Amino acid sequence: MPNILSIPLITWRAWKVWHRNLTVFTRTWKVNFFPPLVEALLYLFAIGMGIGSYVREIEGIPYVTFIAPAILTIAVMNSAFFECTYGSYVRMYYQKSFDAMIATPLSIEDVIAGELLWGATRSLIYVLIMLPVLALFGVISLPLALLAIPLAFIGGLMFAGIAMCFTSVTPSIDTLNYPAFLFITPMALFSGTFFPLTLMPAALQYMALTLLPLTHLVAMMRMFTLATISPVILLHLVWIVVVTIICCIAAINLMRRRLIV
Repeated sequence: MPNILSIPLITWRAWKVWHRNLTVFTRTWKVNFFPPLVEALLYLFAIGMGIGSYVREIEGIPYVTFIAPAILTIAVMNSAFFECTYGSYVRMYYQKSFDAMIATPLSIEDVIAGELLWGATRSLIYVLIMLPVLALFGVISLPLALLAIPLAFIGGLMFAGIAMCFTSVTPSIDTLNYPAFLFITPMALFSGTFFPLTLMPAALQYMALTLLPLTHLVAMMRMFTLATISPVILLHLVWIVVVTIICCIAAINLMRRRLIV
């Protein structure tokens, strides 16, 4: 059995899995396109304008503008993570889609790679839907904010890899509630999303920068949407790329172990 960090053999057929998931997604496009549109509006009104009426500015930035990149990054995280946990588990265990695909010339590595690519694509789609809403309210800086689109794919791939690692070891679909509530929910709150990291104790700041992937994604997204690029963005990008590669490789190898009986 290969090491979980051994380089998997992936072929062009992984795009077949991606295309299959895209086809299913577009068949129910009305249901799939509506949530991110409403989510952006809810965050803007409930938090940005609600809490923003009390917290006028943070670090010289209007509060609603400060949280705009957080709205995007949380959407990136949630769409990729839940697609590659609950969505992938349903396709693997209940629908038996993985078994059907592996019975074709597709390999296990191709199937999982296709799932990861689709998780990243779903994050990209959500950001594409939400960006015009945020631009309409004037809380992002165009055209630099358009860099949020490729960043959404990279960030989505990172969270898809993390999600698939959990899917590979979960004994049942109910067990996926643990990473959702103990990892994803706290990360959405303590990664510099709705308040600056500097408000937390130094130890928690270092923990967020070291252990919470969303922290680096929020930092980069904020630089793009506020047009405040600094050299530190390279450190965030390197961190994201390294974690993405490690998690995606580990996810493919772990899923191979699970699916080969």
